[in-house]
Amino acid sequence: MISSRYLDALTTAASIEELWDMHTQRMAGYGFDRLLYGFTRYRSGSSLGDPDDFVILTNHPDSYTDGFIGRGLYKHAPMTRWALDHEGSCSWRIMAEKIASNTLSEEEKQVVIFNLSHKVHAGYSISFRSLSPRSKGAIALTARADMVQDDVDAIWAEHGTDITVMNNIVHLKIMTLPYHGASRGLTRRQREVLEWVGDGKTTQDIAMLLGLTPATIEKHLRLAREALSVETTAQAVLKAAFQNQMFVLEP
Repeated sequence: MISSRYLDALTTAASIEELWDMHTQRMAGYGFDRLLYGFTRYRSGSSLGDPDDFVILTNHPDSYTDGFIGRGLYKHAPMTRWALDHEGSCSWRIMAEKIASNTLSEEEKQVVIFNLSHKVHAGYSISFRSLSPRSKGAIALTARADMVQDDVDAIWAEHGTDITVMNNIVHLKIMTLPYHGASRGLTRRQREVLEWVGDGKTTQDIAMLLGLTPATIEKHLRLAREALSVETTAQAVLKAAFQNQMFVLEP
C-alpha cells in the first residue's frame, strides 16, 4: 500500500533531481535497481524527434546509456516499439516469447544482445497515456541482475498496481518541473524577455517595460535561442514553455 506521506513527498518535490532520487530508491525496494525514463513532445510518424529534446532520466551506468541512447539502439528496442503502440504495463516475458518464436528483426537481436551484455534481461515497461499525438512517455524498470523474469512477474502480481500508480504520478510530476536536458538553462533575463514575448509584447514594448534598449532585448533573445538550440524566437518560447523554463517562481 502506498503511504499518503510518500505520495505527498512525490507531489511536492521541488526539483526533478529530488523527485528522481526518491523514485529510484522506492523502485529499488521492489527489486528494480535501474530505471530509464523517456519523454518526447516531438514525435512525428515513426520518429521520436531529436534526442537532444528528449526528457531522459536514468540511473543506468554510462556504459549502458552511451550505447542504448548515444548509439541509437533505443530506436530498435522491442520494448520501445511496444511502448509507442500501447499504454499501460508490460512484462518483459514477451521478449522471451519473441526470441523463442524467432520473430525478432536483426536490429532487435542486436539490442537484445547488448542488453544481455549489461545484465538487462528481466523487468517491466510502463507506457504512459499520451495527451497529444506528438507526445510519448514511458519508463523501463530493470530488475536486479540476480533476478529472473519469474521473480519480477511474482512481484508485479503482488505490487504491480501500486508500482504503476507511483510511476504515473512521477511522470505527471515531471511534466510540471523545469528540465532543460541537453539545452542550457535560461538566465533570469532571458526567461523574462521570452515571457514578455509569450505575452505578445514587441521588442520595443519589452525594452520600455524593462528600461533597456531594443538592441539589448534582441541580444537576450538571441542568447535565449542559442541556449535552447532553436532558430526562431517563436520556437524558443514554445521550447522554454515545454521545458517549464518560463513563468516559474524563483527558488
